[in-house]
Amino acid sequence: MITGTPGIGKTAVSEQLAAKLDALHIDLADLVKRERLTIGYDKRRQTLVADELKLKRRVQQIVEQHEGDVIIDGHYAPAIILKTWVTKVFVLRCHPWQLRQQMEERGFKDNKLWENLAVEILDICLYDAIKACGEERVCEVNVTGKNSEEVANDVLAILKGTKPCVIKTIDWLGQLEKEKQLNSYLRWQPYGLR
Repeated sequence: MITGTPGIGKTAVSEQLAAKLDALHIDLADLVKRERLTIGYDKRRQTLVADELKLKRRVQQIVEQHEGDVIIDGHYAPAIILKTWVTKVFVLRCHPWQLRQQMEERGFKDNKLWENLAVEILDICLYDAIKACGEERVCEVNVTGKNSEEVANDVLAILKGTKPCVIKTIDWLGQLEKEKQLNSYLRWQPYGLR
């Protein structure tokens, strides 16, 4: 499983990794759109809302029909993937200044931008992955300054055991606080509290 904050590069890394491993790649966001596995549209967040039960069933069908390795990517993958399906979870992490640039290039703005930056700074995707799959299956990968092929090679090295699988080594919150930049990134306002 490849997870991380929206806009961090999960799909590009997953495509590279799938090609290197001759694995099936399931992009959850694409699957939700393509097969209309939704329960509606969140106007505030400007995004489709996945029907997690339908999505879980559909992914299970795909995984059970495939005989080789499968790479599943999506920021909500830990919520719908069964722990027994997972050998490793790779949580992609990116310094907030670079992630902000990537998100803005993809059209993220206003509260959607700040909410997703807060998710990265507060380690939410890491927390979700550990909660769903256990610490022993989760690895953090710092993607800051790297392209998708470099990140896929890092993931491959971890899978092969030539690079260690580590967690809880990235502390954007502490780093931004030390750099006196934290207030400029934590601008998110919970919806409904404006």
